[in-house]
Amino acid sequence: MRVSKRASGALAVGAAFALIASGCSSGNNDDGDGSGASSDGAIVVDGTQPENPLVPANTTETGGGKIIDWVWSGLVEYPNNGGAPQNLLAESIDTSDSKVFKIKIKPNTKFHDGTTVKAESFVKAWNWAAYGPNGAQNASFFSDIQGFEDVYTEDPDGPDGPKKAPEPKAKEMSGLKVVDDTTFEVTLAAPTAVFPTKLGYSAFMPLPDAFFATTPAEFGKKPIGNGPVSLVSWQDDVEIKLTRFDDYSLRDKMKIKDVTVKMYQDDTAAYNDLLAGNLDFQQQVPVSSLAGDKWKTDLGERAIQTTVPSNGIIAFPIYDKKFQNAKLRKAISLSIDRQAITDKIFFGNRKPADSWANPLTPGSTPGDCTSCKFDPAQAKQLLQEAGGFQGKLTLSYNADASHKEWMEAVAQQIKTNLGIDAVAVGVPTFAVFRANINAYKMDGMYRAGWQQDYPDVENWINPLYVTGGSSNDGKYSNPQVDALAKEASSAPSLEEAHKKFAEATKLIDQDVPAIPVYFSGEQSGHSEKIKKLELTNVGELDITSVEL
Repeated sequence: MRVSKRASGALAVGAAFALIASGCSSGNNDDGDGSGASSDGAIVVDGTQPENPLVPANTTETGGGKIIDWVWSGLVEYPNNGGAPQNLLAESIDTSDSKVFKIKIKPNTKFHDGTTVKAESFVKAWNWAAYGPNGAQNASFFSDIQGFEDVYTEDPDGPDGPKKAPEPKAKEMSGLKVVDDTTFEVTLAAPTAVFPTKLGYSAFMPLPDAFFATTPAEFGKKPIGNGPVSLVSWQDDVEIKLTRFDDYSLRDKMKIKDVTVKMYQDDTAAYNDLLAGNLDFQQQVPVSSLAGDKWKTDLGERAIQTTVPSNGIIAFPIYDKKFQNAKLRKAISLSIDRQAITDKIFFGNRKPADSWANPLTPGSTPGDCTSCKFDPAQAKQLLQEAGGFQGKLTLSYNADASHKEWMEAVAQQIKTNLGIDAVAVGVPTFAVFRANINAYKMDGMYRAGWQQDYPDVENWINPLYVTGGSSNDGKYSNPQVDALAKEASSAPSLEEAHKKFAEATKLIDQDVPAIPVYFSGEQSGHSEKIKKLELTNVGELDITSVEL
């Protein structure tokens, strides 16, 4: 699932912590200014194969999302230190009623092909994303805008594979209007207090004219963004090469020149490269290195520990009849000893989940996941009331990261506490794993995760649990949840919105459409080559901060 660093306005951001790491300069990259830093250096960082070609509104997972966050710059951004969001490409975002927003962008900023970013670059991009037949995975993020229901029709994809959406009433949303080259107006269907907070998510990025002159698939293999780096080449399952965009004029300019994102099939191999100096940054060291704080011994001052607004989750394919009984789903959740998993598998570097939204998120309610407690007796009773479970229960995960140990532990707990023949099954790569999920081919439970795209509890409800949500991969649907979420989204204040989302969460908690397992901590490391770096508020490397 998706993570982004962008947002807007004068709203409070959750207290995620971004750290500044200082290591030793290698001394081999001095550009002569005496600082020991180089403006022409290069680094190699770890990554995963993006699921789809890189189109912002069609990217909902972290492998592609990380690249998009580097290649594009949005209207607003989240500061790394977790402070209040700030305008980035936006010069101003004004509203008097939280329904009509006048957005003015900074003049003469450029796309990587040299064309100018204009107001219509946003309006055309948003209309393309919202238009149902285009099949953009992030289309639902535009549902606040007036006229969305006229351009979007329900995605008919299902277990039999992708299907073309029916033709909508209109091709453009009535709530978008270009005023001039640097100004556009957004009219929402109802006042929405959280709308400015969303505007930094990658779905809301601008697109150049070149996008509309080709196919999304062709464009996405060599995308043209407007961010601090441009994409040079992409070799599937091997690497993506990025280079500094020298005409970038916003504040977060690159201090180095080139970045190679190397794709590993195994995070232990990446860690070994990090220790050998062949990799300059690994976002999450392997679980095996956490035992006895071995990673800290290995890396010394180059070890970075931080807290991020992210949850580890196990999801249900509710479109499969086997999982349509809420009592069964709750029984499985209650059979999991989250404390034992965080202690024994993660050596205390994760925390047992007890809420549906990460506690770092504004508007979250600690302890609102009653199905997150460990209660084997109640679990057995609920399983009996549900009529039991026949056959093998598979729990799938992507095997190119450290998920094997904790997924096998969960499977064993389900087997021990419920007598279900549960087994964890690895899928070789994250890209293949996500492709299966998006094709609705999962016939068992599967590993999921969520890092917030913008700092509000709305981001933990609408995409995941509202009917048709962009990341509602299990096709969970509850009309009462939908109605409450709609009321929350159109509330005139964040306080009132959060109250309604809390009501919706109570119903989600009864239905148990997924199983929150742990709140993430992040253990990263960098090479001796790097003198200084910062992590974003969601734990990604801020490549514009890197000094060698």
